[in-house]
Amino acid sequence: MAKDAKPRVKVPKLAAAGETITLKTMISHKMESGQRKDSDGNKIPRSIINRFTCDFNGQNVINVTLEPAISTNPYLQFDAVVPEAGEFKFTWYDDDGSVYETSKKIAIG
Repeated sequence: MAKDAKPRVKVPKLAAAGETITLKTMISHKMESGQRKDSDGNKIPRSIINRFTCDFNGQNVINVTLEPAISTNPYLQFDAVVPEAGEFKFTWYDDDGSVYETSKKIAIG
């Protein structure tokens, strides 16, 4: 598990039914590519967030594979249509098997 990995998301609290909204996500993570060496010359093991998914009420909205060139603290922004009130579930998958999750509810109004 990456030390201090912290997911953050921004979701509007309210939307009209059928409205397209913008979702913003970021996770604090060092994203070690596996290419660098430590002060003793040993290769630092790869440790990246390699996959990100977002689901709305159990339906997949986005599923992204991330590669070693992704930056530290990866930020993703994407649009989604909100057909009804519900919950967005955001999931980040780490090379070491760790899974980081958070969720946000949205109301229709």
